[in-house]
Amino acid sequence: MIEAVLFDLDGTLIDTAPDMGGALINLMQEEGLQPLSLDTIRPYVSQGGLVLTRMGFAGKVPEAEIEPLRQRFLQHYRAIIADQSRLFDGYEAILGELEARSMPWGIVTNKPEWLTHPLLEQLGLAQRASVVIGGDTLEHRKPHPMPLTVAAERLQVECSRCVYVGDDERDIVAGKAAGMKTLVASYGYIEHGTRTDDWKADGSIERPADLMQHPLLANQ
Repeated sequence: MIEAVLFDLDGTLIDTAPDMGGALINLMQEEGLQPLSLDTIRPYVSQGGLVLTRMGFAGKVPEAEIEPLRQRFLQHYRAIIADQSRLFDGYEAILGELEARSMPWGIVTNKPEWLTHPLLEQLGLAQRASVVIGGDTLEHRKPHPMPLTVAAERLQVECSRCVYVGDDERDIVAGKAAGMKTLVASYGYIEHGTRTDDWKADGSIERPADLMQHPLLANQ
């Protein structure tokens, strides 16, 4: 029996690409560069600020300047954190159904708390999530299993009775190492040509609406 559902944040529960991509575009324009398109940026958003900064500036500035640029990227992003970011279509109904079933749900993300909490507050999710673990909440972050095992402990649910949904291989690695069931959010920020079957998750969902129909949850 599954008793709780945990979600990755960017590219799984919330479509943050417009704002994260917008922050990179704004920074590149500030630096006098031709910005990348949002379509180019989108598949890499789940990989975080360092990857995005390198996308925009690698080969254009010395490596020593990447970290200062990443910090500026994060500040740009914080300024527009929920301008266009929204739950992926279908999740409002899914979260409502989980709550109606008294099945707790939570978020385990590598996004730092100083960005995660304002985003959730502005989208009205902070008080609804039963647990939120950010990338800097604990000593380790995904793909280490600790964030997931701690999330389960805080929910007082055995890991084996949790499902973790994510759109990156590290999500599946962490979930499996924690002893949870894992589902790939194949609608998420996944680079074209990625063989998600190789991640060996317990299943995948093509769209959020498929979650509650998946055999892991359909008969709960």
